[in-house]
Amino acid sequence: MSPAQRLHELIVRPPLLVMPAAYDALSARLAQEAGFEALQVSGLSLSAADGLPDFSILSMREMAGRTRRIAAAVDIPVMGDGDTGYGGVVNVWHTVREFEAAGAAGMNLEDQSFPKRCGRVEGKELIPLREMCAKLDAAASARRDPYFVLNARTDALGIEGIDAAVERANAYLRAGATMVFIQGVSRVDEAELLAAAIDGPVGMNLIEQHPGCAGLTFERLQAAGVARVSLSASLMLSAIHGMREGLRRIREWGGTRVDAQVFAPFDDLHALCGTPQALAIERRARAFMDAGG
Repeated sequence: MSPAQRLHELIVRPPLLVMPAAYDALSARLAQEAGFEALQVSGLSLSAADGLPDFSILSMREMAGRTRRIAAAVDIPVMGDGDTGYGGVVNVWHTVREFEAAGAAGMNLEDQSFPKRCGRVEGKELIPLREMCAKLDAAASARRDPYFVLNARTDALGIEGIDAAVERANAYLRAGATMVFIQGVSRVDEAELLAAAIDGPVGMNLIEQHPGCAGLTFERLQAAGVARVSLSASLMLSAIHGMREGLRRIREWGGTRVDAQVFAPFDDLHALCGTPQALAIERRARAFMDAGG
């Protein structure tokens, strides 16, 4: 089964698929270690890792290249973030080809105008519905693997209202999207209405400490009919908090020390980075040469 087919299967069948957003190979391996079945790559977190706002500053090939490193680091499917497709329909077609070649099992494509911005930031604008449908048709035609997941994101809910979001979502599914991602869902009853009115799998995202996400538990969203939730900033926010706390303690102590409440064991770093495997390869090579092979 290809990664794309596996991701497609996870999306279309219960239970709710929860996808943490990895921003590098290490965060991806930690999510896999924790038992998650699939990963999202978030443009927000990738941009933040470079100290940049989520304003389409990273290029398509930069995004695809980082997705490649994340996908290569884990054994679970990875959904890339294609933002707005980086231009018109030709750009969208090539974006799908790049992400698929990078090992992604699927890709987000959204209906904001360029430059897009984080969905929780003011100033968003939408492209016309028919233009987005043409982009999705181009994206679908670019797929080599028919199971490659096209996750059509719409920001219409917070701009034009729920009826417009439903209209766009269903049009996007007809144009070739595998599923739709409704940005800005803030209530369980809203999620229920959307899931009932949309003719295909519905996804959304959650961001910790954002007032619009309070009370949206996985259990309640699954009961509402939501198929997939991405955790767009969970790993990045955890990393920021952990690094701040570690740095604060080092300053406070006037040095460093073994403290399991602050630092992971040093051996964890080697295990996550593949040091034991590298040493095993060297030992095998030495044994081969010693045996005269």
